[in-house]
Amino acid sequence: MNETHPNDKDSSNDTERFDVVIVGAGISGICSAHALRQAFPEKRILILESLETFGGTWKIHKYPGTRSDSDLFTFGYGFKPWNGNPIATRQQILDYLGSVITEFGLESHIRYKHRVRSADWSSASNTWLLEVEANENQQRTKIQTNFLWMCQGYYRHSHGYTPAWPGMDQFKGQVIHPQNWPEDLDLTGKRVTVIGSGATAATLIPAMADQCAHVTMLQRTPTYFATGRNSDAMAEELRSLGIDEAWIHEIMRRKVVRERADIIEKAKSHPDAMKKHLIAGVKACLPEGFDVEKHFTPPYKPFQQRVAFVPDGDLFKALSSGQASVVTDHIARFDETGIQLKSGDRIDCDVVVTATGFELSVMGEIPFSVDGQAVNFAETVSYRGIMFTGVPNLAWVYGYGRYSWTLRAELIAGFVCKLLKHMQECHLGSVKPAIRAEDIDMQLLPWADPEDMNSGYMLRNVDRLPKRGNKPEWQHSQDYLYECEVLPNVDFTDEIFVYAPSESTHSRMHQPHLGNQA
Repeated sequence: MNETHPNDKDSSNDTERFDVVIVGAGISGICSAHALRQAFPEKRILILESLETFGGTWKIHKYPGTRSDSDLFTFGYGFKPWNGNPIATRQQILDYLGSVITEFGLESHIRYKHRVRSADWSSASNTWLLEVEANENQQRTKIQTNFLWMCQGYYRHSHGYTPAWPGMDQFKGQVIHPQNWPEDLDLTGKRVTVIGSGATAATLIPAMADQCAHVTMLQRTPTYFATGRNSDAMAEELRSLGIDEAWIHEIMRRKVVRERADIIEKAKSHPDAMKKHLIAGVKACLPEGFDVEKHFTPPYKPFQQRVAFVPDGDLFKALSSGQASVVTDHIARFDETGIQLKSGDRIDCDVVVTATGFELSVMGEIPFSVDGQAVNFAETVSYRGIMFTGVPNLAWVYGYGRYSWTLRAELIAGFVCKLLKHMQECHLGSVKPAIRAEDIDMQLLPWADPEDMNSGYMLRNVDRLPKRGNKPEWQHSQDYLYECEVLPNVDFTDEIFVYAPSESTHSRMHQPHLGNQA
């Protein structure tokens, strides 16, 4: 990898040069930047963030009650202890991320309100040329980097997914997606219908119940929920003994990961037993006679989609109190004052909240090209869900569906830093994964296995995502413990990795065994 001076700039065209550019200052981007600063303090890095501040999802999502849907022992970073309750509020998460940025000196590396408009790779210089737009004045500048690290997330930040139901234009009330929540919204005395039944709906309903005249959860299909206290007895006991927070954090991380792995294994090996267990937990939180079979018994297997955690059973308390209700039905159409259902029933409402999911974003919807040829990521094959055939010096962070996103972000950070170290030591300018001779006849499949993880936003857009092969190297694994063993031990001399020398080594006659070279 080329190394540049912190103020390196091409005076001929005012193009700034960096060793690594990270796109996104959310959970993944902050994690990646920290890993880079620890491994390569000498390298010039830059983080480009389109929003006005850090946080990504936690900046965008401002709907009532916004909170994590996984524990902060694993959702937080391994290098920064979390000392609060397992489930955290939006503001607590933002405060935590802010403390990481400050503590590890990352602020000076971040440019806010800067959006990447294009990314063009040149094999002649072994660099990406980024066209970057400053949001405030729409001024465009050029940035050159050796390596591009995509940490921008997986969904469109501008808007969420709302189906086009018949008659929506006739509805005289408000229709709101949680992703675009109005800060001045007054729900006092309003009849609110939340369409959806995932983690967002489960968060919104108890948070709004005290404000509204009534809130209804309208779902087409039930969701699996897990319930429990928003605390951990082991963490509390360790703190009472005065154990150092760093130790507590590591112990709790390992405990949570092991418990989650055991649950996932049981869900796969004994799906009916796991289903019975989850349903029993919900039933215990609801009044006698509540129709759990209809409203909280999904038709799919546990963990084919995320299982939403309901801390302290707050959703079920709202349902039990009568402040909220649940309707399982299909929408026929909207009318002026509410929603007509296919069963013949209707729901009168003043506000409709469409907690119906995300719009998938592939690489931030940035146009990519390699040596003048446009890149269609749907035509590439994914190397472990991190790199893509034919696309040099690019890494993408896409997390887990059953474990905390952060766990995979950290593994990928270690992978990328080890790869960059290998390239630096061997004087290599570029790397890209390539199909090996033994993989030529490998069956290519969609990115996501619908029998494994079948979230709606994924299945709606799976044809836009890279392909996977039928071998582990060419798949995005959902198994954290497996990747804990595999990713730190990748052999970067494997013929999967095709390298090109750096400019300074083009003339070298002899080189060590580095894997394939183009």
